[in-house]
Amino acid sequence: MAIKNPLSLAAALLALGACQTSPPSASQQETRSAGATLSANGGLVAVTSGEEFGMTVENAREAIESRGLRIMAEVDHTANAKGIADLRPTFLFIFGNPKVGTQFMQRNQSAGIDLPMKLLVWEDQNGAVQVGYNDPTWLAERHGLTEIDPLLTKVGGVLAGVAEDATK
Repeated sequence: MAIKNPLSLAAALLALGACQTSPPSASQQETRSAGATLSANGGLVAVTSGEEFGMTVENAREAIESRGLRIMAEVDHTANAKGIADLRPTFLFIFGNPKVGTQFMQRNQSAGIDLPMKLLVWEDQNGAVQVGYNDPTWLAERHGLTEIDPLLTKVGGVLAGVAEDATK
């Protein structure tokens, strides 16, 4: 699936972002593996980067491409917000492997709302750079794909690896 108008997508995502609630408090997060946290508020896994924002974005791009995944769109939320509001650096990758995503949608087409996968790089209110993605187990539960199978485990491992490589 090709995104025909990335600017329309960016505008829609900005509009959705304006509707988001505040980030989860520390009490709403559960600790995951080394440096990653899973938000109890929506299945978001976030990893703190040891690099500055621009390098983290480049590392993320390389991590995605080196795994043979296709980047379908890139959204520079900060550039899109220019002239509207001040927004700390925020960049979104939309990427995936149609062979894998199709298998999820064959089980339940509503999974298509969350596919392709997304990886968000942002600078938080304390100046730390974060890399976040949706926990695939949370997505499976959201779409009634409760059978945890090797495919779901593999997707989780790939996303964790991409985030880890992006934050080095």
